[in-house]
Amino acid sequence: MLAKRIIPCLDVKDGQTVKGTNFVNLRQAGDPVELGKFYCEQGADELVFLDITASHEGRKTFAGMVTRVAATVNIPFTVGGGIAELKDVDRLLNAGADKVSVNSAALRNPALIDEITSHFGSQVCVVAIDARQDEQGKWMCYLNGGRIPTEHSLFDWAHEAQERGAGEILFTSMNHDGVKTGFANEALRQLSDSLSIPIIASGGAGAKEHFRDTFLEGHSDAALAASVFHFGEIKIHALKKYLQSEGVNVRL
Repeated sequence: MLAKRIIPCLDVKDGQTVKGTNFVNLRQAGDPVELGKFYCEQGADELVFLDITASHEGRKTFAGMVTRVAATVNIPFTVGGGIAELKDVDRLLNAGADKVSVNSAALRNPALIDEITSHFGSQVCVVAIDARQDEQGKWMCYLNGGRIPTEHSLFDWAHEAQERGAGEILFTSMNHDGVKTGFANEALRQLSDSLSIPIIASGGAGAKEHFRDTFLEGHSDAALAASVFHFGEIKIHALKKYLQSEGVNVRL
């Protein structure tokens, strides 16, 4: 069985790492390059950097930050935010990123996934999905950092992304984001059991047990978190030792 991955996520706005709750109420959490280096040293398996404003000017700044990150870490890292065409992918890979994450642009233009995977390979393309469970229990996808609802269901869109060549799905539950009560394990299990590509769980980490549960109950391949790492609530090495003691295969 492949080892489960622990992935710190750094949401970057104006050159600083920020973190909010339910996608709002942002507060600063530190320099993304220094944090990335720290997590690398602490035993993180991968890193994710997201330019959450993704203005044109911000993307230029972001490419420079990617170059600085690449010079300081020796683990794979994914970058996302504002990626709308192949030249955006090319620029970020040339800056040192290992993978790119596409979200809103792929929902608006699903053929973007085909283009990325045919030019750079499936392993480069992570399709990020921000979804909220409505009052009827349906999981619906959102655009622009959770601001705009769509008619796409989580499960239909995830299946389409896989068919188009996506290498991984990064599913963030907007209901759980920043609340620290655990991941959306029922939806994650449905995704993991119905797709053949890895599923990264995001949204809801607040305790070590939540990571255990998303691996054992949600069948997630990786777990992504932000504030519990940024603010020192959970140490990565200690988390991995705990997971190992609970029967989860992790790299120590």
